[in-house]
Amino acid sequence: MAIHPTAIVDPKAQIADDVEIGAYSIIGPNVSIGAGSWIGPHVVIEGHTSIGKNNRVFQFCSLGAQPQDKKYAGEPTRLEIGDNNTIREFCTFNTGTAQDVGVTRIGSDNWVMAYVHIAHDCQVGDHAIFANNATLAGHVRIGDWVILGGFTSVHQFAIIGEHAMTAFASAVAQDVPPFVMAHGNRAVPSGINAEGLKRRGFTPEQIRRIRNAYKTLYRQGLSYDEAKAAILAEAGEEHAELEPFVRFFEQSARGIIR
Repeated sequence: MAIHPTAIVDPKAQIADDVEIGAYSIIGPNVSIGAGSWIGPHVVIEGHTSIGKNNRVFQFCSLGAQPQDKKYAGEPTRLEIGDNNTIREFCTFNTGTAQDVGVTRIGSDNWVMAYVHIAHDCQVGDHAIFANNATLAGHVRIGDWVILGGFTSVHQFAIIGEHAMTAFASAVAQDVPPFVMAHGNRAVPSGINAEGLKRRGFTPEQIRRIRNAYKTLYRQGLSYDEAKAAILAEAGEEHAELEPFVRFFEQSARGIIR
């Protein structure tokens, strides 16, 4: 390990042999950090926090602090971070609460820019990009490949489906279906993230079906239940690109942005 002499690492912490820890960082006793990870200077990692392999955590981050929830009473809740994440300056990720699953989870291959806050019990998937100052309130769920524009704020318990994207300074008060682009305060839909889907290898025909699902949801004058039934009827093995809608409809309870 390349641990700077000014860093304070509790002897009970589980640190892989090749982890680098920068000057004045503090690592608590219930922390584990996987191989290949780099922890910059002035980082505090505390609580019951596990960090996987090949992560880069930049200066002044606070990971694993107690949840900002007045009901929290010292329960041993956790923060779990996967592999290959980049976490830039001044990010704050909190542990979970006993009132939910007790774990805040961040998946793998995420790019998290400066000043991002991920509150207690949030569940973040893989390959997400959070631009500067994006903020998740408690209990938020973020699907794979989601992009949050700078200063996006997401209401507690909201869900943002896979491949969705928000514009700068979006205020998300309800659930955002997969593939949808959203903007504004309060956030409203503005088409699908077609360019992102092209870059991820979706075929023109798959994108056409996803766009048709969007039109069913927002442009045909159907009720939410009617639109949902129509999309579910279209989804299946032959149209696997619509499966994110199936997963979203199973979870969504707050209503969708309109």
